[in-house]
Amino acid sequence: MRTLIQDWRYGLRRLRKSPAFTAVAVLTFALGIGATTSIFTLVHQVMLRSLEVAEPEQLWRIGDAVRCCYWDGYTQGDGKGLPPNDWSFFSWEAYKVFRANTSAFEQLAAFQIGEANARLGVRRADSPAPVATANGEYVSGNFFETFGISAWRGRLFTDGDDREGGPPVAVMSFHTWQGKYGSDSSVVGATYDLNGHPFTIIGIASPGFFGAKIADSDMPDFWLPLTAEPLIAGATSRLRNPRLAWLDLIGRVRRGTNPKTLEAQLQVELRQWLASHVPDMTSQEKTLWDKQTLRLTPGGAGVSLMRENYKEALWLLLMAAACVLLVACANIANVLLARGLKDRYQTALRAALGASRARLVRKALAESLTLSVFGAAAGIAVAYAGARLILHLAITARDTWAPVNPAPSPPVLLFALGISVITGVAFGIAPAWMASLAEPIDVLRGVNRAVAGSRGVSGTAAAQKALVIVQATVSVVLLSAAAMLGQSLRNMEHHNFGFDIDGRYLVSIDPRTSGYRQEQLVPRFREIAGQLQSIPGVRMVGGVLEAPLKGWVWPHNILIEGNPEPGMSDDISSGWTRVTPGFFKTLGDKIVMGRPVTDEDNADTRPVAVVNDAFARKFFGKANPIGQHFGPAPAKKAGMYEIVGVAADVDFGDGIEPMYFLPEAQSTHFDDPEAEEREVSSHYLYNVVVWAPGKPPNIEVLVKRALADVDPNLLIYGVEPYSEVVHANFAQQNMIASLTWLFGGVGLVLAAVGLYGVTAYGVEQRTSEIGVRMALGADRGSVVAMVLRGAFGQVGIGLALGIPAAIGTGRLIASHLFGVRPWDPLMLSGAALLLVLATLSAAVFPARRATRVDPMVALRHE
Repeated sequence: MRTLIQDWRYGLRRLRKSPAFTAVAVLTFALGIGATTSIFTLVHQVMLRSLEVAEPEQLWRIGDAVRCCYWDGYTQGDGKGLPPNDWSFFSWEAYKVFRANTSAFEQLAAFQIGEANARLGVRRADSPAPVATANGEYVSGNFFETFGISAWRGRLFTDGDDREGGPPVAVMSFHTWQGKYGSDSSVVGATYDLNGHPFTIIGIASPGFFGAKIADSDMPDFWLPLTAEPLIAGATSRLRNPRLAWLDLIGRVRRGTNPKTLEAQLQVELRQWLASHVPDMTSQEKTLWDKQTLRLTPGGAGVSLMRENYKEALWLLLMAAACVLLVACANIANVLLARGLKDRYQTALRAALGASRARLVRKALAESLTLSVFGAAAGIAVAYAGARLILHLAITARDTWAPVNPAPSPPVLLFALGISVITGVAFGIAPAWMASLAEPIDVLRGVNRAVAGSRGVSGTAAAQKALVIVQATVSVVLLSAAAMLGQSLRNMEHHNFGFDIDGRYLVSIDPRTSGYRQEQLVPRFREIAGQLQSIPGVRMVGGVLEAPLKGWVWPHNILIEGNPEPGMSDDISSGWTRVTPGFFKTLGDKIVMGRPVTDEDNADTRPVAVVNDAFARKFFGKANPIGQHFGPAPAKKAGMYEIVGVAADVDFGDGIEPMYFLPEAQSTHFDDPEAEEREVSSHYLYNVVVWAPGKPPNIEVLVKRALADVDPNLLIYGVEPYSEVVHANFAQQNMIASLTWLFGGVGLVLAAVGLYGVTAYGVEQRTSEIGVRMALGADRGSVVAMVLRGAFGQVGIGLALGIPAAIGTGRLIASHLFGVRPWDPLMLSGAALLLVLATLSAAVFPARRATRVDPMVALRHE
């Protein structure tokens, strides 16, 4: 131990006496370790961490799928987004059956699935303040007890709070209480109007608990009892509909319970419950209900939508960061090799005086480990900044909040320390071993003459060149991947969405939360359109349930009147939405056949629909769809809507899909409760598109002012140009492309620095040779060519290895590419050109220095 301490102290002294070397080495380590640790910070937060609850290992979830926002029917799993017959979501009735009959659960809690939160308009009772927007999540009365959560202020729900007819109560999240209400202690016990209904805030949840699901948006501000759902949802309530599965279930199992045995028991309970509803099933469900299966999965991490949304991106970035770390470590190894050769005289002298090879290796290794630990400390600061950058690019740039902390946690700190030790040993042992190969006889021969031919020097030179080749190879891979991802992002942002985004603005509102009744909606939207069109510069206004590029549409199966009954394998799905007159013209969506929705399409006229080109091609082929009738399944509804027009295809967020558009002023009635709920909900249009070409000044302010004139209580989420909507729609792709470019740039700079060091060292070693060549008549051009030839020879090998590797990498990331081939010659050529330019800039200075060698001085020194 005393010897190790001596070696460490000696290494510290050497590093202190070489501040430039130490600074470069520590900075290189910091970039490599910091890049990797920043990504691992997000990987840990999103992929690996458990909920901050009591004994998370005891929590098990019934089901394994993640979905938004509910499932309709007595069979689940579509073979596309979900495995066939895989049951993961539950109705309120099914939840009560499982809770009452599964004794292996100490507690079994239910909460809304996916991102399906209740949109809330919140205002303190009797307050003149404007209504604020918030997210509500319905949970069972034992929700907090199941997770072992205590209240920060007040109390949390009990089963007594989750009973029909009970007083309306709510629990506020700590994040909301602190951020939106300034930690006001009077919140607890106060009454707040939630969508116009008085709720008493009974408590504040603990700071570390954000809920049982982790998402990058719409995290709950308030938790509401399940039985409060009919009060908020009104006619669209899902609580008592056994067909609607809108709940996730997580329970705390009793100690000693075998998960496989419990899973089998739950399977039996599911079949028994389904058997009790066979008379209510459709013909297709009756053939599949007894094939339904469920899985019991660990629930300690909750239900993470972020994990599903970001797992591929984070692993991709982690691999890119690992490449940066590899380049950085190769750089460090090169620096340590050069430093070891510079000190070869001292090393040989120590060996001549009796130092063992193991001691020489240990001494050199102590120095590299010290550097790596210092680099790790600096890397943690880089990691914190990098994690904040990623959060900004992927999440907070969209003006939202996610429960992700960029500060390094203890596991992350251990990861950084482990990486630093591994890199210090792995890339310090080779230089240390090379340095130990110096022979004592070299001391007697003199440093400059004989050592160049020794096995230590020749082996070191070969190792340095190999490391430069590795750096060049990895740099080509990073740069080509960055180029492909960057071009893919540009292709996505500028491809044809079916309408021109210039001059279009998206206004997000919430008429449901504002308390409008259905009969008020049509005149209210007419008033909104008239008020907005009175703004100078506004050409047209159109309302829509969910606007294009907002990410989703409502899908369901439709049937064409007169067509035979489709088979079970036939795809008869279509998306649909609801619009006001003027929507198509406002958006710039051309009507290619027939007519658009007009003011004449009202409650007194026959129900009509406009379909898009994709719908017409899918269901009618080359036949004329105008005048044809269709409707949602089942068959008795097949003649519900008459097609009056065909619109050009528009991308609503998932590419071009079959779509049909219904007039806001027309409504139909369905016997099925779920279909009726969807019909009623569809009239609450959440978006208004404004066409104001020429970018009128202060258009966002004027729009908000006009809406406030219509109704001061109308909730307005925001007014944004459609260009920002497009940018937000590709936030994750932008994050991947930006960080890959950043990593590629860092890798290229480090590779250039490494090449510069090797070339400069080579010039120094060949000083005598260069002097002889110049004494024998070599001009400066030939000397420069000799140096550049050596540098480009190493990089050329790196290119030869890197281009195939880049093509292979392109195939691996093909799912993230849009309109770009993995073997795109332009991208590969651009990466190769950048590396060549970096090589030229790194080699030209040592080459110029070589031309300044005085032949007489070099020969005299020899």
